This record gives sequence, structure tokens and C-alpha cells, in this order.
Amino acid sequence: MTQHPSVPRDEQAGRRRVLELIWRALSRRAHTVAEMHALLERRGVQPGAAAEALEEVAASGYLDDVDFARRFVEDRRRLDRWGGERIARELGRRGVEADVVARALEGQTVEDELDAACALLAERLPAPPADDRARNRALGLLVRRGYRPEVAYEAVRHHGREVRVPAE
Repeated sequence: MTQHPSVPRDEQAGRRRVLELIWRALSRRAHTVAEMHALLERRGVQPGAAAEALEEVAASGYLDDVDFARRFVEDRRRLDRWGGERIARELGRRGVEADVVARALEGQTVEDELDAACALLAERLPAPPADDRARNRALGLLVRRGYRPEVAYEAVRHHGREVRVPAE
């Protein structure tokens, strides 16, 4: 970084330190803007300096809540088989605005979520639940993963109706 004649040297050093903190955090994993604000606050960075540096990084395309939410939804659905409610809660906890969360989740239909819930049950519980206790455990599994109760209930019913034919 070249020294700008109107910016004091210590201010430039402080700016460079803030940018280094941001880039170090982003090199480990993606973050939301709110997470980065919190990190910089914990490190004692002044709010004005933090906002300025985060704006610069966001303008370069490396800090984007919309992209973060879209990738988070894809990853949590595919890798962890989370339902929409859990994804929305986690994105909200990470400081993503509600409208951004809604847009990231809008491509998922009820049928898609039901299919994902059934696939999770088939993976975790190969045999259909035999009694009320087993059905409640299956329902609890899905609700904890973030599936809406009505989707979880329908998935458990569907899983219970499946007839398993042994492979010959």
C-alpha cells in the first residue's frame, strides 16, 4: 500500500491492520457482514474504521450476505440435510437480514422439503417406525433438523408406508 500524502502514517497502519484482520478471517471461511463487524469489535477496532474497511471488502465482492446465504442454504440442505426453518434460524443468528434469508430459501417447494425429509429418514432409520415411540423419535429427528412439523409428520407417515422388498 502506498502512503497517501493526506493520510497520516499511523492511520494507514491502522487501516492496514483492520484489512489484515478481515482477510485473515475470510481466508478461513466465508462470513456475514454482521459476523465481521462483531469480530472487529472484539478486536477493538473503532466502528468507523471497521465500517470503512468492510465497505471496501464488500465492494470487491468478497463479503456478500446474499451470496453467503445462497451457499449456506445449498450446503446445509445437501451436506447436513437441514430443513428450511433451521437454516433460517441459523442465518438470522449470523446476522443475515430476513428478506435475504427469504430469497435464499424461496426456491424450495414443500415437495422438495418432503423428499429431503424422507431421504433423511431412509438414511437414519432404515426400518419404518414400528410403534408410537419410534414414530415420535423420527418426528423429533426431523423437527430438530429444521423441518416444519407438518412436513415432518407427512415424511414419517410416508416412511411408515414404504414397503421394503429385499434385494435378490
